Amino acid sequence: MTIVDTPERRQLRELTRAFVTREVLPHLADWERAGVVPRSLHETAARVGLLGIGFPESVGGSGGDLLDSIVVTEEIIRSGGSSGLIAALFTHGIALPHIVAAQDEHLIDTYVRPTLGGTMIGALAITEPDGGSDVAAIRTCAVRDGDHYVVNGAKTYITSGVRADFVTTAVCTDFPGSGSLSLLVIDKGTPGFTVGRRLEKLGWHCSDTAELSFVDVRVPVANRVGPEDTAFLAVMQQFAAERLSLATSAYATAQRCVDLAVRWCRDRSTFGRPLASRQLVRHRLAEMHTRAEAARAYVHEVAERVARPLQLGASGAAPRAGAVGGQPVVTEVAMAKNVAVAACDHVVDAALQLHGGFGYLRDAEVERHYRDARILGIGGGTTEIMNEIIAKGMGL
Repeated sequence: MTIVDTPERRQLRELTRAFVTREVLPHLADWERAGVVPRSLHETAARVGLLGIGFPESVGGSGGDLLDSIVVTEEIIRSGGSSGLIAALFTHGIALPHIVAAQDEHLIDTYVRPTLGGTMIGALAITEPDGGSDVAAIRTCAVRDGDHYVVNGAKTYITSGVRADFVTTAVCTDFPGSGSLSLLVIDKGTPGFTVGRRLEKLGWHCSDTAELSFVDVRVPVANRVGPEDTAFLAVMQQFAAERLSLATSAYATAQRCVDLAVRWCRDRSTFGRPLASRQLVRHRLAEMHTRAEAARAYVHEVAERVARPLQLGASGAAPRAGAVGGQPVVTEVAMAKNVAVAACDHVVDAALQLHGGFGYLRDAEVERHYRDARILGIGGGTTEIMNEIIAKGMGL
């Protein structure tokens, strides 16, 4: 038994597995074709206590911490869900933490509680059309005008941007590219706020992605998250939790593909013998299993280190990556993400190859994982950005 494998977390796995079996598996293929997860799934997930995992009960969550969130992510995928489903259903995992950490009761009551209750959907808007990982170069600007900000700019690649009722938006509150960032919660339907076309993607088909446009959008100052010009550090710190979530999706996808490949190779026969009876195939499966398990062990080790300072204190403050700080942990998170993504890339490719022609069909679950896996080395900071962080941690 480890810190990630306790009696309580085994029960959480069982709850998650039952939820996926009952509420997800009968419908996931249809959601993939429709390009959207229904809002009712958020309500169901909230009702059984999964939507609020990792958020304190004081703000409407179910309690728990980063490790509990990792258990849920891992088990959803291991039970037949997908990283795309995780992105769609748990977008609030990146939209809400900054709001909770600011401990603004107005924003918590208006946005956090309804979202964790499954009746609202939130998104996080950072990436812009002419910039990705360079958060300091954000050009969407907010100019103070009395008790409002006037926002102008654009965002792209926004997960759940089509369905979101509100968007936690990173804006420049000085001059474009100054690095003086603030976060504003902007409601859908606010005049001048336009949700553009739904972006069609290689994978994550059930997770909607959008372009957003802001033209003279008036946002109440009361919707600012924390003090003005303090969002840069908060955004950068929150990346740790997001990267660990993506790392979890990566190794869990690898583990699921190992399970699918083993089952296929046991059932599939060629030339009168099961594929699994052939040494070459057995060794390939053994290598896949080893890579997936090694990635899982390393991500768990790093996540445990990150989670220790994030345990809820007496104040009931939300667990957040911002409490971590320090280059060593940032470096290890980057390494964990890259290790898990590399394992996933190798395993999904090998699993599809072992499935042969069937693996190339949309009817094959492994085909979905093959497509969905590609974004994991891009989202939350590319593999190359992670390598740069690692190099800095080495003193290079």
